[in-house]
Amino acid sequence: MQPVHVWIRSESRGTERRAPVVPADVPLLLDAGFEVTVEESPQRVFATDEYAAAGATVVGEGTWTDAPHDAYVLGIKELPDEPESLHHRHIYFAHAFKGQHDAQDTLERFRRGGGRLLDIEYLTDTDGRRVVAFGYWAGYVGAALGVLQLTGSLVAPLGPMPKHELDAQLAQAGRSGADLLLALVTGGRGRSGRGAHAALVTAGVPVTRWDLRETRDLHKQALLGHDLLVNCVVTRTPTTPFLEPADLDHERRLRVLADVTCDVTGPTNMLPVNTEITTWDDPVRLLHSGSPEHGTAPLEVIAIDNLPSLLPREASEGFSADLTPHLLGLAEEGAPSAPWQAAGRAFDQAVDELEGSGGS
Repeated sequence: MQPVHVWIRSESRGTERRAPVVPADVPLLLDAGFEVTVEESPQRVFATDEYAAAGATVVGEGTWTDAPHDAYVLGIKELPDEPESLHHRHIYFAHAFKGQHDAQDTLERFRRGGGRLLDIEYLTDTDGRRVVAFGYWAGYVGAALGVLQLTGSLVAPLGPMPKHELDAQLAQAGRSGADLLLALVTGGRGRSGRGAHAALVTAGVPVTRWDLRETRDLHKQALLGHDLLVNCVVTRTPTTPFLEPADLDHERRLRVLADVTCDVTGPTNMLPVNTEITTWDDPVRLLHSGSPEHGTAPLEVIAIDNLPSLLPREASEGFSADLTPHLLGLAEEGAPSAPWQAAGRAFDQAVDELEGSGGS
């Protein structure tokens, strides 16, 4: 049987420092008979030498286009714009199956080249639950940035840091009045919600946690009565949004949205008051100037779509520990394990829908 070849590519996004598999987990793949290739990367939080020492084959940055046809090309964020046709099997977060911006272009590249996209978001178990995610650290960082903004201590541009430095900033925020804030976490029992809660507790912020029951029977005025909303709900089914433009003119305490899910261009955006991401250089954007006479404060949004990369080492280690056992499932005799089959079905369905819509 031909060994499974995993090719860990460099990231084209300049602010992406995470790794889908960390050096410490490479031997688990090698011991299972996998071939592991790692591209050089000047920005990855783990040095290339660490991968070499772990037994991986090291190749030049961006050489995945010349990888063997049967290799699985593994990354985290979007591919570069070239080549126009993709013929490998790619594993990464593509955000291309729910009608998001550029989704059609991404799917067209795979259709032209005959490749396949196994989107990590669609690696699910038999009950439809995601098995791998960066959610905890996305929630942690998103909530932390919201607190820092509300206490006047968020400094841009942002940059990656170890967790103990971020926690020190949160502790200082706690001494600067964070305990007087009120925060609401939607999706409070999921991965992202648990991470958001942990960060808010570190800062000493009182937290309200809403989950399925509370968000199904939405109490808009209660939502507006918090200083900070940390949104950790992503859905594939259109439903009542948490915050719509008309809500912004109502009397409210709400001043900052930290949108962890960042589903800003999709049809299931739970915060349609915002349709753009923010960046490390400009992490906060004003959504509404407010009206003191009507009791409405200015409202700002933080919607950074690679939040965990601000804590790249911790986020990568947790993610790799979850992903590596599933990578081993690619070698299961007869067919890949159930999560990979689920991701494959999601890709096939997206391509069928593209063809049905008349995509070229």
